[in-house]
Amino acid sequence: MSQKYPIVAVTGASGAGTTVVKKAFARIFRRENINAAFVDGECFRRYDRSKMQAVLAKAEADGKVVTPYGPEVNRFDLLESLFQSYGKCGTGKFRRYISEEVADDAETPSGTFTDWQQIPPQSDLLFFEGLHGGVVAQRWTRRKMSVSHNPQVVNERRNTKKNTGVDVAQHVDLLIGVVPVVNLEWMQKITCDMRTKGYSHEATSARIVERMQEYIHFIVPQFSVTDINFQRIPVVDTSNPFIATEIPESHECMVVIRFRDPSRYDFPKLQELIDGAFMSRPNTMVISGSQMQQALDVICTPLIHELTARG
Repeated sequence: MSQKYPIVAVTGASGAGTTVVKKAFARIFRRENINAAFVDGECFRRYDRSKMQAVLAKAEADGKVVTPYGPEVNRFDLLESLFQSYGKCGTGKFRRYISEEVADDAETPSGTFTDWQQIPPQSDLLFFEGLHGGVVAQRWTRRKMSVSHNPQVVNERRNTKKNTGVDVAQHVDLLIGVVPVVNLEWMQKITCDMRTKGYSHEATSARIVERMQEYIHFIVPQFSVTDINFQRIPVVDTSNPFIATEIPESHECMVVIRFRDPSRYDFPKLQELIDGAFMSRPNTMVISGSQMQQALDVICTPLIHELTARG
């Protein structure tokens, strides 16, 4: 962590809602006149779109599984280098991935990267949003696993792991996790892939199953080290996400907010400021999904002030 150049990271899988949180932080920064350097996790992909398609095609032909979650397609080392550099001197190398939404205004075509560049000086903090803002990466070998109820057999067959020393989370001053309950996350993933990528329902479901192993290894553990977790829980039936046709809207969800260090927060005051908020545990607050923006503002604005005041 840095005393002078703070880093705020929002982490969560694709479709979890990290972009909504990013927009909420952008409003806080504008209102509080904070000059934030924004970096997206997509810029640390190992391949551009055309190369990635070739990698996926080769993996499929070889009977292998390649997912967006692991080091095979992500440069965890460069992400950690950026965080380490920014924490020490307020700059570091990044690039941008050009999506369809910004391709018309960019000099490079969609699906490609800009050149690497230095974060401009004089920023007040670095804001990162992506899959791996709190990743602690381990090198591991995927082995074919068969079903067994014998713990000894399971231990012998589980993936072997060796620590690579890549610990992105240690450099982050405020780490925010955004994660829906798994059924809701699957619903969002299925709907997104069918509508935007043209995948069939069966193909999308199969991709979820294929990616689960690396999701468990590289995404889920991050939510144990976050400072604050926002977890959306639907209050409508999502018991079979593979046949659901409508994603629950904000007012059809509750949000469970878990605070890693509850001693830092005045919960009675937060409950007064957030409509309908209540405590389910000493470190856990529950709010209506429609109050998510309000909660982000009320909870995170003082934390941002603390970080920027340190410099």
